[in-house]
Amino acid sequence: MMPQIVFSHIRNFYGGKLSVAGMSDDVGGAWLDIAEEVRWYPSPHNSQPIKLRPISETVAVVYYDLDLGLPAESFGIPFGHVCAGVFLESLSVVAAARGYRTVESLELSEMDFAAEDRLHLIGTVRLEPAAAGSHSQPLAESALAAFRARRTSRRPYDKRVVDEAILTAASSIAARQGYAFHSTADSRTVSSLVRINQKTLFSDLRNNAVYAEIMEWLRFSKDEAAARADGLSAETMIIPGQVLRFAMKHRNLWSFPAIGGFIKAVYLRTMRGVRQLGWLEGPFAEPGHFLEAGRTFMQVWLFFSEKGVSLHPFGTVITNPSSHAEFVEEAGINETANRMAWMLFRFGYSDTPPKSHRRPAASMLLTDDMSVQEPHLE
Repeated sequence: MMPQIVFSHIRNFYGGKLSVAGMSDDVGGAWLDIAEEVRWYPSPHNSQPIKLRPISETVAVVYYDLDLGLPAESFGIPFGHVCAGVFLESLSVVAAARGYRTVESLELSEMDFAAEDRLHLIGTVRLEPAAAGSHSQPLAESALAAFRARRTSRRPYDKRVVDEAILTAASSIAARQGYAFHSTADSRTVSSLVRINQKTLFSDLRNNAVYAEIMEWLRFSKDEAAARADGLSAETMIIPGQVLRFAMKHRNLWSFPAIGGFIKAVYLRTMRGVRQLGWLEGPFAEPGHFLEAGRTFMQVWLFFSEKGVSLHPFGTVITNPSSHAEFVEEAGINETANRMAWMLFRFGYSDTPPKSHRRPAASMLLTDDMSVQEPHLE
Protein backbone atom coordinates (compact mmCIF):
# COMPACT_ATOMS: atom_id res chain seq x y z
CA MET A 1 0.00 0.00 0.00
CA MET A 2 1.22 3.49 -0.81
CA PRO A 3 2.04 5.78 2.12
CA GLN A 4 -0.77 8.07 3.20
CA ILE A 5 -0.93 11.30 1.19
CA VAL A 6 -3.35 13.92 2.42
CA PHE A 7 -4.26 17.21 0.76
CA SER A 8 -7.29 19.50 0.66
CA HIS A 9 -9.59 21.01 -1.94
CA ILE A 10 -12.17 23.66 -1.21
CA ARG A 11 -15.58 22.56 -2.42
CA ASN A 12 -19.14 23.85 -1.94
CA PHE A 13 -21.78 21.82 -0.09
CA TYR A 14 -25.21 21.69 1.54
CA GLY A 15 -27.03 20.05 4.46
CA GLY A 16 -30.72 19.65 5.36
CA LYS A 17 -33.08 18.25 8.01
CA LEU A 18 -34.43 14.80 7.21
CA SER A 19 -34.05 11.60 9.22
CA VAL A 20 -32.24 8.29 8.75
CA ALA A 21 -32.22 5.18 10.90
CA GLY A 22 -29.27 4.83 13.25
CA MET A 23 -28.37 8.53 13.33
CA SER A 24 -29.64 11.65 15.00
CA ASP A 25 -31.76 13.97 12.89
CA ASP A 26 -29.04 16.63 12.97
CA VAL A 27 -26.27 14.28 11.77
CA GLY A 28 -28.00 11.76 9.54
CA GLY A 29 -30.68 14.10 8.25
CA ALA A 30 -28.26 16.65 6.83
CA TRP A 31 -26.23 14.01 5.00
CA LEU A 32 -29.34 12.18 3.80
CA ASP A 33 -30.48 15.39 2.18
CA ILE A 34 -27.08 15.72 0.52
CA ALA A 35 -27.23 12.11 -0.66
CA GLU A 36 -30.68 12.66 -2.14
CA GLU A 37 -29.19 15.10 -4.65
CA VAL A 38 -25.70 13.76 -5.25
CA ARG A 39 -26.74 10.12 -5.75
CA TRP A 40 -27.30 10.98 -9.43
CA TYR A 41 -23.55 11.07 -10.07
CA PRO A 42 -22.51 8.74 -12.94
CA SER A 43 -20.55 5.56 -12.24
CA PRO A 44 -19.27 2.65 -14.36
CA HIS A 45 -22.12 0.20 -15.03
CA ASN A 46 -24.21 2.46 -12.76
CA SER A 47 -22.86 0.48 -9.81
CA GLN A 48 -22.99 3.49 -7.43
CA PRO A 49 -20.00 2.46 -5.28
CA ILE A 50 -19.50 5.61 -3.18
CA LYS A 51 -20.60 5.55 0.47
CA LEU A 52 -20.74 8.30 3.08
CA ARG A 53 -20.41 7.81 6.83
CA PRO A 54 -21.55 10.92 8.74
CA ILE A 55 -19.36 11.67 11.76
CA SER A 56 -21.08 14.91 12.74
CA GLU A 57 -23.30 17.56 11.22
CA THR A 58 -20.27 18.96 9.42
CA VAL A 59 -18.04 15.96 8.67
CA ALA A 60 -18.53 12.73 6.73
CA VAL A 61 -16.10 10.02 5.68
CA VAL A 62 -16.12 9.00 2.01
CA TYR A 63 -15.57 5.35 1.04
CA TYR A 64 -15.48 3.33 -2.15
CA ASP A 65 -17.37 0.04 -1.73
CA LEU A 66 -15.09 -2.56 -3.32
CA ASP A 67 -18.00 -4.99 -3.69
CA LEU A 68 -19.55 -2.52 -6.13
CA GLY A 69 -16.38 -2.02 -8.15
CA LEU A 70 -15.37 -3.50 -11.52
CA PRO A 71 -12.01 -5.26 -11.07
CA ALA A 72 -12.37 -7.96 -13.77
CA GLU A 73 -9.87 -6.16 -15.98
CA SER A 74 -6.83 -4.98 -14.01
CA PHE A 75 -6.34 -2.12 -16.47
CA GLY A 76 -9.67 -0.75 -15.24
CA ILE A 77 -8.89 -0.75 -11.51
CA PRO A 78 -7.65 2.90 -11.51
CA PHE A 79 -11.17 3.89 -12.52
CA GLY A 80 -12.29 3.29 -8.95
CA HIS A 81 -10.50 6.52 -8.07
CA VAL A 82 -11.73 8.15 -11.29
CA CYS A 83 -15.26 7.40 -10.07
CA ALA A 84 -14.42 8.93 -6.68
CA GLY A 85 -13.24 12.08 -8.46
CA VAL A 86 -16.47 12.22 -10.45
CA PHE A 87 -18.39 11.91 -7.19
CA LEU A 88 -16.44 14.64 -5.40
CA GLU A 89 -16.92 17.02 -8.32
CA SER A 90 -20.64 16.23 -8.20
CA LEU A 91 -20.63 17.20 -4.52
CA SER A 92 -19.09 20.54 -5.41
CA VAL A 93 -21.92 21.26 -7.84
CA VAL A 94 -24.62 20.30 -5.35
CA ALA A 95 -22.87 22.53 -2.83
CA ALA A 96 -22.47 25.70 -4.79
CA ALA A 97 -26.19 26.16 -5.39
CA ARG A 98 -26.76 26.19 -1.61
CA GLY A 99 -23.94 28.50 -0.59
CA TYR A 100 -21.72 25.98 1.19
CA ARG A 101 -18.22 24.68 0.59
CA THR A 102 -16.37 21.61 1.76
CA VAL A 103 -12.78 20.91 2.65
CA GLU A 104 -11.68 17.51 1.33
CA SER A 105 -8.90 15.62 3.13
CA LEU A 106 -8.00 12.72 0.88
CA GLU A 107 -6.04 9.54 1.55
CA LEU A 108 -4.65 8.45 -1.81
CA SER A 109 -3.83 4.77 -1.43
CA GLU A 110 -4.09 2.05 -4.07
CA MET A 111 -7.35 0.09 -4.17
CA ASP A 112 -6.97 -3.60 -3.31
CA PHE A 113 -10.04 -5.47 -4.51
CA ALA A 114 -8.93 -8.55 -2.55
CA ALA A 115 -8.79 -6.63 0.75
CA GLU A 116 -10.64 -7.99 3.77
CA ASP A 117 -12.03 -4.53 4.53
CA ARG A 118 -14.47 -3.97 1.67
CA LEU A 119 -14.72 -0.20 2.24
CA HIS A 120 -11.76 1.62 0.73
CA LEU A 121 -11.15 4.98 2.39
CA ILE A 122 -11.20 7.96 0.01
CA GLY A 123 -11.05 10.68 2.66
CA THR A 124 -13.21 13.09 4.62
CA VAL A 125 -15.53 15.93 3.67
CA ARG A 126 -15.93 18.89 6.03
CA LEU A 127 -18.78 21.39 5.58
CA GLU A 128 -18.05 25.11 5.89
CA PRO A 129 -20.09 28.19 4.94
CA ALA A 130 -18.95 29.66 1.62
CA ALA A 131 -18.11 33.33 1.20
CA ALA A 132 -20.90 35.17 -0.58
CA GLY A 133 -20.18 36.39 -4.11
CA SER A 134 -22.25 38.77 -6.21
CA HIS A 135 -22.08 36.60 -9.34
CA SER A 136 -21.60 33.15 -7.82
CA GLN A 137 -25.21 32.14 -7.18
CA PRO A 138 -26.52 32.30 -10.77
CA LEU A 139 -23.49 30.33 -11.97
CA ALA A 140 -23.96 27.77 -9.20
CA GLU A 141 -27.63 27.31 -10.01
CA SER A 142 -26.80 26.90 -13.70
CA ALA A 143 -24.23 24.21 -12.83
CA LEU A 144 -26.74 22.37 -10.65
CA ALA A 145 -29.28 22.46 -13.47
CA ALA A 146 -26.66 20.91 -15.77
CA PHE A 147 -25.97 18.20 -13.16
CA ARG A 148 -29.66 17.39 -12.88
CA ALA A 149 -30.06 17.29 -16.67
CA ARG A 150 -26.93 15.18 -17.29
CA ARG A 151 -27.54 11.71 -18.74
CA THR A 152 -25.47 9.24 -20.72
CA SER A 153 -26.91 9.28 -24.23
CA ARG A 154 -26.54 6.04 -26.16
CA ARG A 155 -29.17 7.21 -28.64
CA PRO A 156 -28.32 7.90 -32.28
CA TYR A 157 -27.01 11.45 -32.73
CA ASP A 158 -28.41 13.88 -35.29
CA LYS A 159 -25.19 14.58 -37.28
CA ARG A 160 -24.84 18.18 -36.13
CA VAL A 161 -21.25 19.16 -35.34
CA VAL A 162 -20.57 20.82 -31.99
CA ASP A 163 -19.42 24.41 -32.42
CA GLU A 164 -15.70 25.12 -32.18
CA ALA A 165 -16.27 27.68 -29.42
CA ILE A 166 -17.70 24.95 -27.18
CA LEU A 167 -14.72 22.71 -27.88
CA THR A 168 -12.30 25.54 -27.09
CA ALA A 169 -14.04 26.17 -23.78
CA ALA A 170 -13.90 22.44 -22.94
CA SER A 171 -10.16 22.50 -23.67
CA SER A 172 -9.74 25.39 -21.25
CA ILE A 173 -11.64 23.54 -18.52
CA ALA A 174 -9.39 20.50 -18.87
CA ALA A 175 -6.23 22.62 -19.05
CA ARG A 176 -7.03 24.34 -15.75
CA GLN A 177 -6.85 20.90 -14.12
CA GLY A 178 -3.62 19.93 -15.88
CA TYR A 179 -5.27 17.78 -18.58
CA ALA A 180 -5.82 18.12 -22.31
CA PHE A 181 -9.08 17.70 -24.21
CA HIS A 182 -8.81 16.69 -27.86
CA SER A 183 -11.44 15.86 -30.44
CA THR A 184 -11.82 14.74 -34.03
CA ALA A 185 -14.51 15.15 -36.65
CA ASP A 186 -12.54 13.25 -39.28
CA SER A 187 -15.04 10.73 -40.66
CA ARG A 188 -12.49 7.97 -41.23
CA THR A 189 -11.05 8.29 -37.71
CA VAL A 190 -14.50 8.46 -36.11
CA SER A 191 -15.68 5.38 -38.03
CA SER A 192 -12.52 3.47 -37.13
CA LEU A 193 -12.78 4.26 -33.41
CA VAL A 194 -16.49 3.39 -33.32
CA ARG A 195 -15.62 0.02 -34.88
CA ILE A 196 -12.83 -0.51 -32.36
CA ASN A 197 -15.34 0.16 -29.57
CA GLN A 198 -17.82 -2.33 -31.03
CA LYS A 199 -15.10 -4.95 -31.55
CA THR A 200 -13.89 -4.46 -27.98
CA LEU A 201 -17.35 -5.05 -26.54
CA PHE A 202 -17.50 -8.36 -28.40
CA SER A 203 -13.98 -9.46 -27.47
CA ASP A 204 -14.35 -8.49 -23.80
CA LEU A 205 -17.35 -10.77 -23.47
CA ARG A 206 -15.17 -13.75 -24.44
CA ASN A 207 -13.28 -13.10 -21.20
CA ASN A 208 -15.12 -15.16 -18.57
CA ALA A 209 -14.35 -12.77 -15.72
CA VAL A 210 -15.51 -9.71 -17.67
CA TYR A 211 -18.59 -11.60 -18.87
CA ALA A 212 -19.55 -12.64 -15.33
CA GLU A 213 -19.01 -9.10 -14.09
CA ILE A 214 -21.21 -7.43 -16.69
CA MET A 215 -23.95 -10.04 -16.30
CA GLU A 216 -24.18 -8.98 -12.65
CA TRP A 217 -25.06 -5.46 -13.75
CA LEU A 218 -27.29 -5.94 -16.80
CA ARG A 219 -31.01 -5.23 -16.30
CA PHE A 220 -33.03 -6.75 -19.12
CA SER A 221 -36.47 -5.28 -18.39
CA LYS A 222 -37.86 -1.96 -17.17
CA ASP A 223 -39.32 -3.69 -14.10
CA GLU A 224 -35.98 -5.25 -13.16
CA ALA A 225 -34.16 -1.96 -13.67
CA ALA A 226 -36.66 -0.11 -11.48
CA ALA A 227 -36.63 -2.79 -8.76
CA ARG A 228 -32.83 -3.00 -8.56
CA ALA A 229 -32.33 0.73 -9.12
CA ASP A 230 -28.81 0.22 -10.45
CA GLY A 231 -26.93 -1.38 -13.32
CA LEU A 232 -27.11 -1.08 -17.09
CA SER A 233 -30.67 -1.33 -18.34
CA ALA A 234 -31.59 -2.45 -21.82
CA GLU A 235 -33.74 0.67 -22.06
CA THR A 236 -30.81 3.06 -21.49
CA MET A 237 -28.65 0.99 -23.86
CA ILE A 238 -31.38 1.46 -26.55
CA ILE A 239 -31.48 -2.31 -27.16
CA PRO A 240 -34.68 -4.39 -26.86
CA GLY A 241 -34.53 -6.34 -23.59
CA GLN A 242 -35.30 -9.71 -25.17
CA VAL A 243 -32.61 -9.21 -27.81
CA LEU A 244 -30.06 -8.22 -25.15
CA ARG A 245 -30.99 -11.18 -22.93
CA PHE A 246 -30.69 -13.68 -25.79
CA ALA A 247 -27.40 -12.21 -27.00
CA MET A 248 -25.81 -12.19 -23.57
CA LYS A 249 -26.98 -15.66 -22.56
CA HIS A 250 -25.83 -17.18 -25.87
CA ARG A 251 -22.46 -15.53 -26.43
CA ASN A 252 -21.18 -18.79 -27.94
CA LEU A 253 -23.41 -18.11 -30.96
CA TRP A 254 -21.80 -14.74 -31.72
CA SER A 255 -19.20 -16.46 -33.90
CA PHE A 256 -21.92 -17.51 -36.37
CA PRO A 257 -22.09 -14.89 -39.15
CA ALA A 258 -25.88 -14.48 -39.14
CA ILE A 259 -26.26 -14.12 -35.36
CA GLY A 260 -23.06 -12.18 -34.77
CA GLY A 261 -23.85 -9.90 -37.69
CA PHE A 262 -27.35 -9.21 -36.35
CA ILE A 263 -26.09 -8.34 -32.86
CA LYS A 264 -23.38 -6.13 -34.33
CA ALA A 265 -25.99 -4.33 -36.48
CA VAL A 266 -28.27 -3.75 -33.48
CA TYR A 267 -25.42 -2.16 -31.55
CA LEU A 268 -24.10 -0.04 -34.42
CA ARG A 269 -27.62 1.25 -35.07
CA THR A 270 -27.34 3.18 -31.79
CA MET A 271 -24.18 4.82 -33.17
CA ARG A 272 -25.90 6.45 -36.12
CA GLY A 273 -25.16 10.13 -36.61
CA VAL A 274 -21.92 10.20 -34.59
CA ARG A 275 -19.75 12.92 -36.13
CA GLN A 276 -17.27 13.67 -33.34
CA LEU A 277 -15.25 11.86 -30.71
CA GLY A 278 -13.34 13.38 -27.82
CA TRP A 279 -10.73 12.19 -25.40
CA LEU A 280 -8.82 13.42 -22.37
CA GLU A 281 -5.08 13.05 -21.85
CA GLY A 282 -2.83 13.77 -18.91
CA PRO A 283 -1.24 12.43 -15.72
CA PHE A 284 -2.52 8.92 -14.99
CA ALA A 285 -0.01 6.95 -12.94
CA GLU A 286 -1.15 7.04 -9.30
CA PRO A 287 -4.34 7.44 -7.23
CA GLY A 288 -4.05 11.22 -7.01
CA HIS A 289 -3.90 11.42 -10.80
CA PHE A 290 -6.86 9.07 -11.20
CA LEU A 291 -9.04 11.06 -8.82
CA GLU A 292 -8.22 14.41 -10.42
CA ALA A 293 -8.86 12.86 -13.83
CA GLY A 294 -12.37 11.96 -12.70
CA ARG A 295 -12.94 15.44 -11.37
CA THR A 296 -11.82 16.90 -14.70
CA PHE A 297 -14.00 14.56 -16.75
CA MET A 298 -17.05 15.52 -14.72
CA GLN A 299 -16.34 19.22 -15.21
CA VAL A 300 -16.17 18.74 -18.98
CA TRP A 301 -19.31 16.56 -18.98
CA LEU A 302 -21.31 19.10 -17.00
CA PHE A 303 -20.14 21.89 -19.29
CA PHE A 304 -21.36 19.87 -22.27
CA SER A 305 -24.64 19.22 -20.44
CA GLU A 306 -25.07 22.93 -19.81
CA LYS A 307 -24.62 23.55 -23.56
CA GLY A 308 -27.08 20.81 -24.52
CA VAL A 309 -24.36 18.48 -25.83
CA SER A 310 -24.86 14.74 -25.31
CA LEU A 311 -22.02 12.41 -24.26
CA HIS A 312 -21.39 8.67 -24.10
CA PRO A 313 -18.08 7.28 -22.71
CA PHE A 314 -16.36 4.40 -24.57
CA GLY A 315 -14.91 2.89 -21.40
CA THR A 316 -14.04 -0.55 -22.76
CA VAL A 317 -11.65 0.91 -25.34
CA ILE A 318 -9.64 2.45 -22.49
CA THR A 319 -9.62 -0.53 -20.11
CA ASN A 320 -8.87 -3.19 -22.75
CA PRO A 321 -5.08 -2.98 -23.33
CA SER A 322 -5.08 -4.10 -26.98
CA SER A 323 -7.98 -1.82 -27.90
CA HIS A 324 -6.34 1.04 -26.04
CA ALA A 325 -3.23 0.56 -28.16
CA GLU A 326 -5.35 0.61 -31.34
CA PHE A 327 -7.06 3.81 -30.20
CA VAL A 328 -3.76 5.54 -29.42
CA GLU A 329 -2.32 4.58 -32.81
CA GLU A 330 -5.45 5.58 -34.74
CA ALA A 331 -5.72 8.97 -32.99
CA GLY A 332 -1.98 9.67 -33.21
CA ILE A 333 -1.60 10.04 -29.45
CA ASN A 334 1.87 10.14 -27.87
CA GLU A 335 1.71 8.54 -24.42
CA THR A 336 4.51 8.52 -21.84
CA ALA A 337 5.12 6.57 -18.64
CA ASN A 338 3.01 8.92 -16.52
CA ARG A 339 0.66 10.46 -19.09
CA MET A 340 -1.97 8.65 -21.12
CA ALA A 341 -5.26 9.07 -22.94
CA TRP A 342 -7.57 7.84 -20.18
CA MET A 343 -11.04 8.74 -21.46
CA LEU A 344 -12.69 8.40 -24.89
CA PHE A 345 -16.27 9.41 -25.64
CA ARG A 346 -18.65 10.29 -28.43
CA PHE A 347 -20.45 13.61 -28.20
CA GLY A 348 -23.02 15.52 -30.20
CA TYR A 349 -26.76 16.11 -30.16
CA SER A 350 -29.46 13.52 -29.52
CA ASP A 351 -33.02 13.18 -28.31
CA THR A 352 -33.31 13.00 -24.53
CA PRO A 353 -32.18 9.52 -23.45
CA PRO A 354 -34.00 7.37 -20.89
CA LYS A 355 -33.09 8.16 -17.30
CA SER A 356 -31.22 5.47 -15.40
CA HIS A 357 -32.34 4.53 -11.89
CA ARG A 358 -30.59 5.21 -8.59
CA ARG A 359 -30.85 3.49 -5.23
CA PRO A 360 -32.53 5.41 -2.39
CA ALA A 361 -30.38 8.11 -0.82
CA ALA A 362 -30.30 6.24 2.50
CA SER A 363 -28.43 3.36 0.85
CA MET A 364 -25.44 5.64 0.33
CA LEU A 365 -25.12 6.31 4.07
CA LEU A 366 -23.27 4.07 6.51
CA THR A 367 -24.86 4.15 9.96
CA ASP A 368 -23.16 3.91 13.36
CA ASP A 369 -23.95 0.22 13.77
CA MET A 370 -21.84 -0.64 10.72
CA SER A 371 -18.29 -1.78 11.40
CA VAL A 372 -16.00 0.67 9.62
CA GLN A 373 -12.68 2.22 10.50
CA GLU A 374 -12.97 5.92 11.30
CA PRO A 375 -9.93 7.83 10.03
CA HIS A 376 -8.13 10.55 11.91
CA LEU A 377 -9.63 13.95 11.11
CA GLU A 378 -7.15 16.80 10.84
